[in-house]
Amino acid sequence: MSDVDRTKKVFVLDTNVILHDSKCLYSFQEHDIVIPITVLEELDDFKKGHSDINYQARAFLRSLDDLTGDVLNEIGASLGQGNGSVRIEWQHSKDPRLDNTFLTDSPDHRILAAALRQTDNYPDRQVILVSKDTNIRMKAKAFGLVAQDYTRDKVESIDKLYTGKRRLEISDTDMERFYANGQNVPTEELSPIEDLVPNENLILRSGSKSVLARFNSDEDRFERVDKTRCYGIMPRNAEQSFALHALMDMDTKLVTLAGKAGTGKTLLALAAALQCRSDYRQILLARPIVPLSNRDIGYLPGDVSAKLDPYMQPLFDNLTVIRHQFDENSQEAQRINKMLELQKLVITPLAYIRGRTLQRTFFIVDEAQNLTPHEIKTIITRAGEGTKIIFTGDIHQIDHPYLDSLSNGLSYLINRMVGQPIYSHITLEKGERSELADLASSLL
Repeated sequence: MSDVDRTKKVFVLDTNVILHDSKCLYSFQEHDIVIPITVLEELDDFKKGHSDINYQARAFLRSLDDLTGDVLNEIGASLGQGNGSVRIEWQHSKDPRLDNTFLTDSPDHRILAAALRQTDNYPDRQVILVSKDTNIRMKAKAFGLVAQDYTRDKVESIDKLYTGKRRLEISDTDMERFYANGQNVPTEELSPIEDLVPNENLILRSGSKSVLARFNSDEDRFERVDKTRCYGIMPRNAEQSFALHALMDMDTKLVTLAGKAGTGKTLLALAAALQCRSDYRQILLARPIVPLSNRDIGYLPGDVSAKLDPYMQPLFDNLTVIRHQFDENSQEAQRINKMLELQKLVITPLAYIRGRTLQRTFFIVDEAQNLTPHEIKTIITRAGEGTKIIFTGDIHQIDHPYLDSLSNGLSYLINRMVGQPIYSHITLEKGERSELADLASSLL
């Protein structure tokens, strides 16, 4: 084996990496990839279905089949110029090191065995097991294997993630321009502010005076942001005011709202949707179905509607909060009931949106932190003319077994969309649900 060959690493892929990103084969540069036969067996179980993981399984198997070269021989099939090769580790023999440690046989243990075989076959090369499963990574390290998470679509750091807002001190002269000019101030009339991002929100202070503003890059000016009641909901802090401003702006087609429970993310998005209802054909509220405690939805009693109700209830709760801002017989409250009846306002599981093209739709996706980057992309590409999409979520509260605060779709979206003129983001920090809820979010 040449010196060049010894510098190339061998990456052994777990099934969950492929289900996360069907194009993962092209993420390892010049290094070689090994797919244990157990992975193909598991992918076979995911071929049928309409969820994202079913799509990923089918797409990966097609791409593997399209490769020129024999993926079953030791050399493998080339992945093209600048990339290494990929081959299937088809041996299924047990490893005595695993038999002496684990009481049962399982797909995870067979994948571990395949990785251990690579260290025996290529003693001069570094072998790395890549998995999004924390448990299998720990098991691999116990046997002396190098194990890593799949990080291609991870953000660098949560601390560096764009928050959508800044606090700045400005001069008394600049502050007076905001008060004198009303709603808009051209950037040329103010002292320079460095590193401005399109639609960035600013909390500007000068002594005892302060003003909220948003940078409009298209017109090179600052828009003053006021606290404005929106379908009965009054913003309670600067971040909520920024959020409503972005949600109500027709030119901003994509909005992300991040923050802990009780900061008002979904409530503000729904209030803005109702306020702007005449500009859209339909309001859609959706959220991914992520069963808790590994209990599948099939465990719940009743028909499909009854099974889904517990997952959709938080969205109905937010709608109830808005309805209670008005008298039961008021025009506003009756309008909500009529919109539900005529399906102008629809609350639905996210899976029911797949395959649709959404025209002139105000589309709110709740709990977006439980989506993969690929699912986020799939949703956004559903947008037709006149559609606005809002993603809300808490990147620190993730129920998906293979996602974390750095790899979830919401963090990925925020990181990639910064600087786009049709995109706006705000991180909501202060809980407004109740003093008790805010205390619990901070301390527990």
